[in-house]
Amino acid sequence: MSSDLVIVYHRQPYEEVVVDGVVERRANKSPNGIVPTLKSFFGRVGKGAWVAWKLADDPNEPDFEPVVEITDNFGTYNVSRLPLREAQVSSFYHVTSKEAFWPILHSFKDKYNYDPVDWPTFREVNWAFAEAAANEAAQGAVVWVHDYNLWLVPAYLRTLRPDVKIAFFHHTPFPSADMFNVLPWRAEIVQSLLACDIVGFHIPRYAQNFIHVARSLFDIEGVEEEKSNPDFVPAGGMALQERITPTFLLHEGRRIAIGAFPVGVDVEFIQDRARTPETAVSRYQIREGLGDDCKLIVSVSRTDYTKGNIEQLQAFERLLERRPELRGKVRLMHVSVTANRSMTAYETVQNEIESISGRINGRFGSFEWQPVSLIGTAIPFEELIAYYQAADVCWITPLADGLNLVAEEFCAARTDGDGVLVLSEFAGVAVALSDAVITNPFSHKAMDSAIDQALDMTEEERRARMLQLRRKVAKYDIKAWAGEQQRLFDLVSKDGEGKTEAA
Repeated sequence: MSSDLVIVYHRQPYEEVVVDGVVERRANKSPNGIVPTLKSFFGRVGKGAWVAWKLADDPNEPDFEPVVEITDNFGTYNVSRLPLREAQVSSFYHVTSKEAFWPILHSFKDKYNYDPVDWPTFREVNWAFAEAAANEAAQGAVVWVHDYNLWLVPAYLRTLRPDVKIAFFHHTPFPSADMFNVLPWRAEIVQSLLACDIVGFHIPRYAQNFIHVARSLFDIEGVEEEKSNPDFVPAGGMALQERITPTFLLHEGRRIAIGAFPVGVDVEFIQDRARTPETAVSRYQIREGLGDDCKLIVSVSRTDYTKGNIEQLQAFERLLERRPELRGKVRLMHVSVTANRSMTAYETVQNEIESISGRINGRFGSFEWQPVSLIGTAIPFEELIAYYQAADVCWITPLADGLNLVAEEFCAARTDGDGVLVLSEFAGVAVALSDAVITNPFSHKAMDSAIDQALDMTEEERRARMLQLRRKVAKYDIKAWAGEQQRLFDLVSKDGEGKTEAA
């Protein structure tokens, strides 16, 4: 049976675990990953399908199942698995996506590495995704493609199946034209995105950047715009805010909807976990371990040059230099989940993080107190909620970030209404969470001032800010994002019907 909705994403919608030699498929551990939200859309259609890749030593292995049927809390749906060899995964994902695309998307031109890119392999993998989606889609189905490593899928799919509606959501920043156009494949990529019926982004700035890039490369016949949502235009201005949001563009006679809406977190799930007796016990134990007078700063991210890990640790070192009265009275729990150390850029960052943390502990620590707790592995989510609740400050200061869900998780977890969020203005979520202490991670002065303000803030101000932050996080949660995506699907479906009738 063909599917009314086909989701195309590089990850499978479950985790595979080998138990006694048998592969078991289990629900994803992360409640706030995009996967559970995408699967929820299957409940809105008659039949759904998912297209992903799976590592295969031999793609022709007779025991390999290219399509499996899954039944879980979200219904019954097909998962079409593309058997990719390790060399293909390395080329398509680790090299082209991470060494060429990732630095440009985050405006780190100096990290861009064009030389090892094998563009034919990237095309080959994207074509395989498009073919699988075409095979799964019913007549007039919606095919929903996710993220930059599948940039070419829409164009291939439009060729294979001109009848389907194609939506694309971009989960990273989308940079300005002068940055994006560094990519030698820029025209092929943008032409593919212009084959979509919907192109979605987190915030208006990324949508405007896409319009500027498209105009620099192709004849865009018309752009419809509206005033940006006032919630995304904070008073006083911010680096990523945009006062005008594009809603449609016209290219070669096709009207393409442009969306700008942040993903959000599952607020209800987080708050339920935050209120459990187990979380209360964990929170108490964390605070007991700190002592009465010690403040806890929590920072959670991946090891990546875009995340500002090094700049944040340097700011913490300056804090202890500048304010000796805080020695023994403040601790930074710096969670930096180790990335692929085989990639030189990430290995360099990880080594620097470890070096600075060791230096800080060596300079200022004692037998009773270590100022930095460096954690390189992911913390189980329930445990992380307890740390969010125990923390005095959550310190999120990326140099560039498409959104940043950790900041939202922290606010959702603070059912006590207390706590301070320090947030980089270069995180996409900052345009909505403007009641945080906003800082510029490229400025020593701004970083120093922000952490001082957070540590010294009165309870009255903390609670007033957190009240507004929690309201925004609840308003733009994952359900709101899903509703906005459904609105766009409905919009282009009606638009398509109207065109057919007019013709």
